[in-house]
Amino acid sequence: MTISDSASDGNDSARGFGRGVDLRIAQQPEADALLARSPLAALVGMLLDQQVPMEWAFTGPYTLAGRMGSDDLDAGRIAAQDPEEFAELFTTKPALHRYPGSMAQRVQQLCRYLVAEYGGDASAVWRDAASGADLLERLKALPGFGEQKARIFLALLGKQYGVRPPGWREAAGAYGATGSRRSVADITGPTSLAEVRAYKQEAKAAAKAEKATAGTTAKKTAGGRATGRKKTPKGAAPKRESQ
Repeated sequence: MTISDSASDGNDSARGFGRGVDLRIAQQPEADALLARSPLAALVGMLLDQQVPMEWAFTGPYTLAGRMGSDDLDAGRIAAQDPEEFAELFTTKPALHRYPGSMAQRVQQLCRYLVAEYGGDASAVWRDAASGADLLERLKALPGFGEQKARIFLALLGKQYGVRPPGWREAAGAYGATGSRRSVADITGPTSLAEVRAYKQEAKAAAKAEKATAGTTAKKTAGGRATGRKKTPKGAAPKRESQ
């Protein structure tokens, strides 16, 4: 059972991993256990969550730790590792991502940033955040975390890890809504995973249809303008505009 999403918002002093956190994101017990106790694993999983199934992305940290001969990830060790050697950990079959080489670079960039800004402690990103807005800005500053990814991770922290600085739901936007099925923040098992995947597919189809409609409208508008223009007879001087 995960931390109750209905708990009151506010400056939750627990703000830790492994305290009553029981995740069902990766759909693999060992991988979910790592995500539940390791702040860095959660950040890396969120970073990998693009252009691959969510459960594949969030299984990545567990697989990576195993290939590094450890039961957890260490930001300092990852940051200091030779880039080519580290990339091999991603490209070794089965690959950790659809784009293993580029994602290996991004993970190292993230870890180097954590070492430089937070002493390699991933949990320090949110430990003393004064508000949801403050935490959102911290997340957006992480390499590989844009606006949307930062909001989703903020919602994940609030809904499933109990990290709830004042205003966290508002800062997370629609992803922070109670009972939503929009992102990994809402996955608590196979059923909710299917619901979130269905929502994403519907949203993608709607965006594609909207883009197609916009393109058709633009073509019609351009065609109408071209038809409405009067052609100047060959050899005739252009008509002078009245002053």
